[in-house]
Amino acid sequence: MSFFYYFLATLLYILALPLLLYLRLKPKYQHSIPARFFLKYTPPFQGEKGIWFHACSFGEVRSLSPFIHQVRNPEAVRISVITHTGFEEAQKYSHAQVRYLPFEIFLPFWVKNQKTLIVMEAELWPMLFCVAKAKGMKTVLLNARISDRSYASYQRFSWIYRWIFSYVDVVLAQSDVDAKRLVSLGAKEVHVAGNIKTFQDYRPTKVYRKMDARRVVILASTHEGEEELILSRITLQPHDQLIVVPRHPERFEKVDLLLREYVSRKEKSYAKFSEDETLEKDILLCDKMGELINLYAIADVVILGGSFINGIGGHNPLEPAYFGVRLISGEFIFNQKVLFEAVKNAFTCNAENLANVFEHVESYPKSAIAHRGDIRPLLDKLLGNEDGKSV
Repeated sequence: MSFFYYFLATLLYILALPLLLYLRLKPKYQHSIPARFFLKYTPPFQGEKGIWFHACSFGEVRSLSPFIHQVRNPEAVRISVITHTGFEEAQKYSHAQVRYLPFEIFLPFWVKNQKTLIVMEAELWPMLFCVAKAKGMKTVLLNARISDRSYASYQRFSWIYRWIFSYVDVVLAQSDVDAKRLVSLGAKEVHVAGNIKTFQDYRPTKVYRKMDARRVVILASTHEGEEELILSRITLQPHDQLIVVPRHPERFEKVDLLLREYVSRKEKSYAKFSEDETLEKDILLCDKMGELINLYAIADVVILGGSFINGIGGHNPLEPAYFGVRLISGEFIFNQKVLFEAVKNAFTCNAENLANVFEHVESYPKSAIAHRGDIRPLLDKLLGNEDGKSV
C-alpha cells in the first residue's frame, strides 16, 4: 500500500511540475513552492529526539502556542508548515527550528528521527505518518474533527483512512461526535479533548487607542464576496468606525478597491492600515497580518466572516468573545460548532436577516467565553511527560 501510494504521489508530482513552476512566480507562493516542491532552503531538522509540531497555516500555528510553551527545552521544538503565513507565525518561536513540509515523495529521505510528531487537525498526509512511525516516533493527531459535510466523503474512502490511522498512535478529538466518527474510520486510541483553541489566552501585542465617541465595527476574517454582501446589508451610524480585516492577504488589493468605491458613495474618509494606524479615518482596511487580536481589543461590534457564504464553515468566535464584544456571525459555522458552544451570546443569522440584527445589536448582551479548556491532562499524551507540566 505504501509503495503504491508513493508511486502515485511521484506520478502526480511529475504531472504537476509545469503548474508548480508557474505558481512559484506568484507572490503568494514565491517561498512555499520552492521550499516544498524543490527543497530550496529546506534542510532537515537538526538533532534528534525533538518535539515536532506540524500545522498548515497561520491560525493553526498560533493555536499550538499553549503546547509549544510547555516544552521545557525550547530548542527541542521543531515546527513544519504548509503556507507562507504559517511560516512567518512559526518563526515567532525564536528557539524553534521552522521548516516548510516537503511534498510527500521527499519525506522518506528528509525526515530525521524525533521523539514525537504532533499533527494538527486535518493534516492527514499519509507519508508523513508512515515515515514518522518508521523512524520510531510517537504520532499524535491533535484537535481532530470530521464535519457533518465531510463525513460522507470520509466514509467513501474509509479504506484509505484506515491505512493512515494505522500509523497514528493517539487521536485527540474535539467532541464525542468527532471521536465516534474517527473510531469508525479506524482511529485507535481516541480521546475527547475539546478544541485546543479554548486553551489559549488572547493577548494583544499592540495597544491601539480608539477615537472618543466612536463605535468600532469590525468585519473580521472575511472571504471572497462577503465584504460586498455585508456592506450592502448593514447601515452604519454616523459615529461608527468600520475596520475590514480580510482573511487572506492576497485579497487586500481587491478589497481596497471595493472599499474605495464604498467610501466615495458614502462620503467617508478612508485609509489602509499599512499606511495609517492612527484610527482617525471612518473606514479602515487592515492589510497587515497579526493585527486582528489587537483590533478585537478595541472593538464594540464584530461581524465574523467565513460564515455568510456556504463552504467555509465559520471562524473562531473565542477571539472576539474574549474581549466582550457584541458578536454576530453568519449561519454557516459547521466547522466551528465546538467553539460556538463555548461562547455565550454569539448571535448567528443568515444574510437576509443581517440588516435587522445589526440595527438592534446594541440591545444584545455582550459575548463572553462560557468555559475554558484545561490543558494539563493533555500534556502527557502529547509530550510524553510524566509530571503533567513540561518535557
